[in-house]
Amino acid sequence: MPARYRLTQHAHGGGCACKIPPGELEEVVADLRALPDPALLVGVDDGDDAAAVRLDQAGQAVVSTADFFTPVVDDAYDWGRIAAANALSDVYAMGARPVLAINLLCWPRERLPLELAREVLRGGLDIGRTAGCPVAGGHSVDDPEPKYGMAVTGVADPEALLRNDSGRAGLPLSLSKPLGVGVLNTRHKATGEVFPQAVAAMTELNADASAAALTAGVRCATDVTGFGLLGHLLKLVRASGISAVLDASAVPYLEGAREALRDGHVSGGTQRNLDWVRPHCALGAVSEGEALLLADAQTSGGLLIAGEIPGAPVIGELVPRGDHLITVR
Repeated sequence: MPARYRLTQHAHGGGCACKIPPGELEEVVADLRALPDPALLVGVDDGDDAAAVRLDQAGQAVVSTADFFTPVVDDAYDWGRIAAANALSDVYAMGARPVLAINLLCWPRERLPLELAREVLRGGLDIGRTAGCPVAGGHSVDDPEPKYGMAVTGVADPEALLRNDSGRAGLPLSLSKPLGVGVLNTRHKATGEVFPQAVAAMTELNADASAAALTAGVRCATDVTGFGLLGHLLKLVRASGISAVLDASAVPYLEGAREALRDGHVSGGTQRNLDWVRPHCALGAVSEGEALLLADAQTSGGLLIAGEIPGAPVIGELVPRGDHLITVR
């Protein structure tokens, strides 16, 4: 391997925190809709994690997504694993099984050695193997900033998709992974400190949580990524026409997350998330710091599930539509 490179220093943002802010993105796509097609089961209307189309002859739905981002950690192999797990998560969040992935690679070939790019791709390949999903080729471009991810295709039962618009009042809300990778990754970018607990969380596949949700009869779920817990919950309750009550004390966090917040390691993406959700939330019961953690931009986060599964703490419940879409207690 070449001498150590700090990949996070070659990009303006990191991981899912580099997304276009949700409010700006919604304005961009507000009037962009596909032509009506009875085969399209899930499109862009409700902010779901992937698109789904019914294959009548096969009795299946094909689920499709693409996800890529700038380096979230300095280690090339770990970044590849994280980005691949994050892309696969969109398929698991829809209740689908990934069957094919292709690489999406942008690389500053004059500034970073291609041997590092190979390590990124090796990380993605290893996650594909763990998921039992073939990684077959892909596409690359010369780019001023390194970026990596995957386009993933999955299959699902069209009658058992996990969707944003299927929430019902009275259902509990469960979270399959702790929060906090955003502030830890921001600290990593600023200081070079390595946080194995964050890498372990980001490379953990959501396959088991997805399967458990389907077994439990869950029909509403999403994954928690760049828009934070509050942002993805907002999309879910808005699509379902209901509200949610969140118990802040029940939300799990990775070790070191609160210390990173205390020391000011908050990304611009996290602050924009909170600014976006604030008008729709009742946040008076928690501090500004707690609200920032709930809006923390996650990378390859867990599943937020309208239901209960083993090992995932219940952090709130869905309730009839009220004055606020989300109330944090």
